[in-house]
Amino acid sequence: MSGLITNAVGSYPKPDYLAQARTQFSQGKIDRAELDRLERRATEYWIRAQERLGLDVLVHGEMERGDMVAYFAGEPGGKPIGGMKLGGLVRSYGNRYYHKPIIFDKLTWPGPMTVDMWRYAQSLTDRPVKGMLTGAYTMVEWSFDDYYPSRREAVLDMALVIRREVEELVKAGAKYIQIDEPAIHTRPVDDFDLAVEAMQATVEGIDVEFHTHICYGEVERIYPDMLRLPVKQIHLAFKNTDFEYLDLMKKDPYDGGKDLGVGVTDVHTRFTESVDEVKDGIKRTLKLFPPERLWIYPDCGLKTRTIQEAEDKLQVMVEAVRDVKRELEIG
Repeated sequence: MSGLITNAVGSYPKPDYLAQARTQFSQGKIDRAELDRLERRATEYWIRAQERLGLDVLVHGEMERGDMVAYFAGEPGGKPIGGMKLGGLVRSYGNRYYHKPIIFDKLTWPGPMTVDMWRYAQSLTDRPVKGMLTGAYTMVEWSFDDYYPSRREAVLDMALVIRREVEELVKAGAKYIQIDEPAIHTRPVDDFDLAVEAMQATVEGIDVEFHTHICYGEVERIYPDMLRLPVKQIHLAFKNTDFEYLDLMKKDPYDGGKDLGVGVTDVHTRFTESVDEVKDGIKRTLKLFPPERLWIYPDCGLKTRTIQEAEDKLQVMVEAVRDVKRELEIG
C-alpha cells in the first residue's frame, strides 16, 4: 500500500438484535452458541460494510466485546484472564458504565481470548484484518488491584499475558496488531517509563506490525516521550482537537521512523463531516508528513454512534482520501 491507508480504530456499533442477545445471555435466556452465532452475524455485517465502503485495512468491530478492559476479565462471552474477575459498575464517562475488573491473584494467560473471532473475520475477506488488544498499562490502570504489592509488578505481569495473546494472533496469521493504550497519559510524570517498559515486554522480538491507539486526553503531557513506544504506528484523535497536535509536531518533530495514524472524523458527535472538511485535515497533516507515513482513521472507536452515523463517517473519510490521492497522483 502506497500511503494514506484507510483503517478504523476498533469498535463499531452493535445492531439491536445483538445488544438484546447480550442481555438475554447474561440473564440465562439464551445459550453461548446462540450468542456466538449472532456475534458472528454482526461481525460479517461490518466486514462487508468496510469492504463496500472501501477501507484498505479492516477491523472486526468487537461485536463480542462490551468494554475493552472488562471483556478480558470475564464480561459475558469473554474468557477471563487468570487472576481477574468483574467488579461492580463504575462510570467511565457521560452516562456510560462498565464493570471495573478486580485483580485478585497472579495474572495468567487463560488460552486464546481473541483468536477465534479474528480468524473468523479474516476468513470473510481478502483484505487484512487487524488484531485488537488492550495494552497492559490500561488493563491495570482501569482495574482494582487487590493482589500485587506494586503497580510495576502488576503491569509487567499483565504485559506477559498480552504478549501470549499477541503470539497466538501472529500464529493465526495476523499481519497488523493494535494494542490500545488510552490510559497511557494518566500519570506521565510518575510512571510513563513503566508504560514504555510494558509495551516493550509485550512486543519485543515478535515479527508483526504493531500499532497503538492513544485516546482522547492530554497528549501534550506525553509528547514527544510517546515516540519511545516500540510500535510502528501511533494513532491520535486529531479531529476532536482541531489538529492541534500538529503544533506539537512542528515544535518537536515526529521522528523515529514511525507512521502516524490521523483521526479525521470526530466520533463524539453525531454530525457527519463533509468530504471537504476531512480533506482539509488530511492536507494540513501532509504539510508535515509524506503520504507514505500516514494512515487515516476516525478519531476513536465508533461504537457510541448509530450504525448509519458510523458508516457515514467512514464513507466521507474514504471519499476524502480518494480525492486527495487523485490530486496528488498517488496510486
